[in-house]
Amino acid sequence: MEFDWTSEQRSRYAETLASVREVFPPDEAPATGHYDRKRWQQLGERGLLGLSVPVPYGGRGLGALDTARLTEALGYGCAETGLVFGASAHLFACAMPIAHFGTEDTRRHVLPGMCAGQLVAGNAMTEAEAGSDVSRLTTTAQRVPGGWRLNGEKTFVSNGPAADVFVTYACTDAKAGPFANTGFVVDRSAAGLSVGEPFGKMGLSQCPAGTVRFDDCFVPDDRVLGEEGQGGTIFQHSMDWERTCLFAGYLGLADRLIEKCVAHVRGRRQSGRRLSGFQAVSHRIAEMKLRTESARLLLYRACWEIDRGLPSALSVSLSKLAVSEGVLQSALDAVRIFGGRGYQSAEGIEAALRDAVPSVLFSGTSEIQRELVARELGL
Repeated sequence: MEFDWTSEQRSRYAETLASVREVFPPDEAPATGHYDRKRWQQLGERGLLGLSVPVPYGGRGLGALDTARLTEALGYGCAETGLVFGASAHLFACAMPIAHFGTEDTRRHVLPGMCAGQLVAGNAMTEAEAGSDVSRLTTTAQRVPGGWRLNGEKTFVSNGPAADVFVTYACTDAKAGPFANTGFVVDRSAAGLSVGEPFGKMGLSQCPAGTVRFDDCFVPDDRVLGEEGQGGTIFQHSMDWERTCLFAGYLGLADRLIEKCVAHVRGRRQSGRRLSGFQAVSHRIAEMKLRTESARLLLYRACWEIDRGLPSALSVSLSKLAVSEGVLQSALDAVRIFGGRGYQSAEGIEAALRDAVPSVLFSGTSEIQRELVARELGL
């Protein structure tokens, strides 16, 4: 077993972190409104929107482990966690399905712009009544000459209000069981597609999310992902990338919280003593570190298995569960360590807590991950 990075990997991480900090200086207050195109293109110019996309289509061609490591650098260096999340959803839930399952024409038409930051992509999978059960989609696609007609509504579409292109899934044969759904790539300009206003949200404020509706929306055959009925498999493939690499950004957030807490308790005095001298405080930070490093190892292992084509379902679910629950608890611990200052917005601690809360909900709730783990154990 090897627990070290190569010199090339270390250099790549350092260069990525430095380039992220050029755009997001540590002493600059993070934006609270939705990201703008300038910010998005700056990520594209630094290669962060196409980390795992093959080189011929404008990406950097990295595997899951190297991609996770650089996403971690983005999450550590950028305090705008909503932007980190939006960029990751764009890459792992949209670009990767297109890269692996899209037609050659779709890849060449869409991926270079997505990698460069010229296009924003939204993953339109979730439905109001289906939740995490992707076998119960009510959005339908009916075959017509030259393509398909989509009808239905998606919700919680991350990047949706800003997106230029959508990856979506619809039922093409309700009687086909696991082969009922099919994936599609749909341009925002497609007739019959309408985008709702951004939701008001608790956290991840930089990333707009909303509804997308299809009303007899025509999608040509060359915009189908894979084969008819392959949607479930394609979505699961994208979830493996999302549940690992996207959550590497949250490892970066966890590291940032630990760093801020250590600096705070070393400099803050209470009752004539530094806060770091109180065991209740130092032990809380030790637990934050334990959770983060444990989750990191699980995430790296899951990515290692993905890169080698090994069965990874158990590792992926364990990783997602550990990272999301860990960063949520660590963010709450950080608020307690900072006390009243942690409750104020100036320190950025309460924002980190609000950004951490949805991590236990999207990409499959923690309860879903536990169910998947139990299933892998044969329970």
